[in-house]
Amino acid sequence: MPAAGSALRPRGGQGRPAGPVWLLAELTYRCPLHCVFCYNPLDYTAQGQELSTSEWLRVLSEGRSLGAVQLGLSGGEPLLREDLETLIGEARGLGYYSNLITSGVGLTEPRIRAFKEAGLDHIQLSFQDSTRELNDFLSSTRTFELKSKIAKLIKQHDYPMVLNVVIHRLNVEHVGQILEMAEALGAEYVELANTQYYGWAHLNRDQLLPTREQLARAEEVTNRFREKVGRKMRIFFVVPDYFEKRPKACMNGWGSIFLTVTPDGTALPCHAARMLPGLAFPNVREATLDAIWYDSEGFNRYRGYDWMKEPCRSCPEKVKDFGGCRCQAYLLTGDPANADPVCDLSPQHDRVAQALLAAQGPGVRPIVFRDDRSSRALQAKSPAAAAAK
Repeated sequence: MPAAGSALRPRGGQGRPAGPVWLLAELTYRCPLHCVFCYNPLDYTAQGQELSTSEWLRVLSEGRSLGAVQLGLSGGEPLLREDLETLIGEARGLGYYSNLITSGVGLTEPRIRAFKEAGLDHIQLSFQDSTRELNDFLSSTRTFELKSKIAKLIKQHDYPMVLNVVIHRLNVEHVGQILEMAEALGAEYVELANTQYYGWAHLNRDQLLPTREQLARAEEVTNRFREKVGRKMRIFFVVPDYFEKRPKACMNGWGSIFLTVTPDGTALPCHAARMLPGLAFPNVREATLDAIWYDSEGFNRYRGYDWMKEPCRSCPEKVKDFGGCRCQAYLLTGDPANADPVCDLSPQHDRVAQALLAAQGPGVRPIVFRDDRSSRALQAKSPAAAAAK
């Protein structure tokens, strides 16, 4: 992280939050993969036109002026943007620490060399599994061999080798093999990111939720592997919320650390917040990031504690978890202002138990892969589409 960041980050005045630390630039929803656990909106084909290069350059500048020091370049697949080199160069000039979050599809020798020259700091490469068969099934593409080549290319250009693998019922028993693959590729950092159930992952939840026993075995395998490799590899095992007794602090607090800008310019406190009913989120084409961060209803609705219902309002742990995840509360209870039902103090905690039970039941329907046809079909079934008719 650039040393200048802390000096540039504004401190909140009386009643005002500090500026964001992390700016996530979701450059496009387009993607060559069709992952069953993608967190992008189900109706992504209905979203507006992507921001232009000049609009993204303005967003980067305004984000840096607000105090953001970490920049995530994400998607979809950000490599589909032909102006990515330009955005990376601008980010370096502004003083961001930039992180490219990619499937690797579209990353070539000339392009990674151009990224290095432009000042890209970090590349996070995703795999779906340790085997070609399951990796390619889960993404509905033939990309395993390509990803293996891209991993070597990243190492050749002296980037830290950072691998991300989303874990769920279909690959949770392969954690040992996944870690062996990561070691063979020379990974320094591995994130075993157990699926969080939003977007396509929520749609496929019954097919993806593992059992408690599977999760416990996977964590035990991970811990043994940590002991074996020592400091050579840092391994992060992120437990899915449904198996916790207390919720995580959503995005480290709503509108406190993270600012997401979607491909069409909608600004969000977290990548999934667009689903929440009754909230108007501003667009960077119509407002500055400063006005969005400090003044918009969308970013202020769930800041602080005044919005909380019981039991959160009187809970001493609210200063740590901020009531949990608003999107999860909405998806499981229908009201984003409720306590995150992952918390065992929530009156709706049984909804989590019901979800876990349903995932183990018979008659689970087929997996829905992320693709344009599925997105349009789901868009047509949305409440907004029904109201329009």
